[in-house]
Amino acid sequence: MQPVLIGIAGPSGAGKSELANALRRRLPEPVVVVSLDSYYRSLTHMCFEERAQYNFDHPDALEWPLIVEDVRRMARGEAIEEPVYLFERHDRAAQTRRVEPAPYVILEGLFALYHEQVREHLAARIFVEAPDDVCLDRRIARDTVERGRTREGVIQQYQRTVRPMARQYLLPTREFADLVVSGESPIEHSVEAVCQLLAPKRYACAG
Repeated sequence: MQPVLIGIAGPSGAGKSELANALRRRLPEPVVVVSLDSYYRSLTHMCFEERAQYNFDHPDALEWPLIVEDVRRMARGEAIEEPVYLFERHDRAAQTRRVEPAPYVILEGLFALYHEQVREHLAARIFVEAPDDVCLDRRIARDTVERGRTREGVIQQYQRTVRPMARQYLLPTREFADLVVSGESPIEHSVEAVCQLLAPKRYACAG
């Protein structure tokens, strides 16, 4: 059985991870979720202060050759070694996470729809959108708790790189989406919309 690859893109804080996890619970067969955040380039050649100022919101911050290769492998039903990214250090860990083949693979991240060689393997392309103020509030709540950032630092980064890079590089990828959902809508509505998108492709969701 050929794996079904689903791409979920959208601004930071829009609700991509929530949708990915909800689909993992809803889809009728095993699902793996792979985060594009894992593929930030290694910055060990920089000191911590330099890494902290790095523009992580530009598509070039990701290691695209490795992403493309891993997506191809997953599409063939092969296992991959997903990098492990340490946000508190702004760098990759030495270890990787083995991802075994599964009937459904969800690729979730800002630029999931950015690269043509990734898009061509996606059976469904989803874009999650939400207003700037909602995204910023969610990012503050997440990064101050989970990533050891300060509120002021999160706001500064959002204004310096997150918002302008989204407008320049991320939001235009909306045009590649098969389905656009609102990150403010009840998650059940978005999951149902994705299931309806998958149904004609004979990929049924569980009731």
